Amino acid sequence: MAMMRSDLGIMKILHLKKRGCFLLKLLCLVVLVLIFCEFLVYYVVIFQCHWPEVNIEAHKSSKQSSASVLKAMFLSDTHLLGEIKGHWLDKLRREWQMERAFQTALSLLEPDIVFILGDVFDEGKWSSSQAWADDVRRFQKMFRHPVHTELMVVVGNHDIGFHYEMTTYKLKRFAKVFNFTSGKLITRKGVNFVMVNSVALEGDGCTVCSRAEAKLMKLSHKLNCSQQQEQNHSNKRCSGVEQLPASEPILLQHYPLYRRSDAECIGEDSALPEEKNIPFKEKYDVLSREASQKLLWWFHPRLILSGHTHSACEVLHNGKIPEISVPSFSWRNRNNPSFIMGSITPTDFSLYKCFLPLESRVVTIYCIAGALLGVLILAHLQRLNPSFYFAQHLIRKHKAV
Repeated sequence: MAMMRSDLGIMKILHLKKRGCFLLKLLCLVVLVLIFCEFLVYYVVIFQCHWPEVNIEAHKSSKQSSASVLKAMFLSDTHLLGEIKGHWLDKLRREWQMERAFQTALSLLEPDIVFILGDVFDEGKWSSSQAWADDVRRFQKMFRHPVHTELMVVVGNHDIGFHYEMTTYKLKRFAKVFNFTSGKLITRKGVNFVMVNSVALEGDGCTVCSRAEAKLMKLSHKLNCSQQQEQNHSNKRCSGVEQLPASEPILLQHYPLYRRSDAECIGEDSALPEEKNIPFKEKYDVLSREASQKLLWWFHPRLILSGHTHSACEVLHNGKIPEISVPSFSWRNRNNPSFIMGSITPTDFSLYKCFLPLESRVVTIYCIAGALLGVLILAHLQRLNPSFYFAQHLIRKHKAV
């Protein structure tokens, strides 16, 4: 009897040790999968991205040349969920993904400046003062950045509403947080960026629209005069005008310039085949023909970057001016978000698209890990069976005696 109790006690201790060791192994596997899928995967993917090469002046040294190239990141349509339509779990997941992607990109790529091309928030057009303050706080946490990296934000229709929803109050609220005004000029390392409030280019003479167009026309005059002075062209209209770098500007806006549809757009992150041939609505999906021609005529830009469609596209305006539509940065809108990396000088630029981790691939890793856990658990239970039968055998032997 004592011997049997001793054997059973030993068996129980061995069983507990094996179970504890097995549970520890399972826990380690789960933690490793979580660390990889929620943290390391961003480093693995973004580490493969690189700044594109750009032509630089031959007489400069390599150190001077490197310092003269502006490294700019462009992303769009983060759509931080609000209190009305946003589920807390969806918020938690999407904001964690975007925060990890952005912070990883900053640490690995070290851009000089980052531009977000509108629709920072999903419900800015509806937000109460308290909800707006909460959304801004979350944005500032997610997109925090070091002092040596600037962050500039263009306004989008979800930030202040479509034209019929836009008010001076909403625009001022946005401008106060992001220091944005339509027709704002940003000049870094001799490169001119013009930030446009494309929501205000309705052309109906509304107060906000009139002010926006007036600022753009004034800035256009300054840029044109600067280029003429650089070329030694005398012009009485340019006397006393502030001298700006003579570099042709890069337009940054939320709405794309007018195009009929995405039918000509190609690439793995372009619109879905069933969506490409749907005609775009002017002043809703894209700017109107008139507003588009005004911007091209006013600024003669060398490059245009826009968002809004959530899909990638590249078009040529007037046969020579490229426009890049930057896809959404949020996994809520795309399985394969991305951002644009630009190496830019006053006379040239080169762009590179950096894709973020595929959500479908991350889900696949989780599914494989879950299946592996199930197999391990079943295998472990089968290994426990002989011990169970041995214990049963001892009990039967005791009863027989």
